[in-house]
Amino acid sequence: MIAYADTSFLASLYGTDANSLQAAHHVETLRPTFAITPFGELEFITAFEALAFRKLLSVDELDESMQAFRADLAMGVLTCKPVPPTAFPRAIVLSKLYTRTLGCRTLDILQVAIGLELGADVFFTFDKDQAKLARRAGLTVRPRR
Repeated sequence: MIAYADTSFLASLYGTDANSLQAAHHVETLRPTFAITPFGELEFITAFEALAFRKLLSVDELDESMQAFRADLAMGVLTCKPVPPTAFPRAIVLSKLYTRTLGCRTLDILQVAIGLELGADVFFTFDKDQAKLARRAGLTVRPRR
């Protein structure tokens, strides 16, 4: 199974929040291999650094999350992929199709476009708006809501 996870899912998987147990359950149950691009890695790191900046995450917690992320990269749970060059044209099409009716944000559109262009079987997100877009774009979304 090729899976793509947005930042909301990765943050829950590698951090501690209201969705962390559910994220861990999905990974343990489905055993997906997640495709991660430099864009996804940047969003993930920025999210955790911002939490540390706002004092919502200690430096030790930040380091633990980054170490777990790096370990999963090393073990192949996360597979590095380049951002497909066709992701931006796909994102433009998605924006034209769905932004007017769903109110999509650019980064959400880009995440969905990347998932589509990487051939993801499943798109993992806890973001309800991004889940709507991903479903409309034809992706299977987990967790189901």
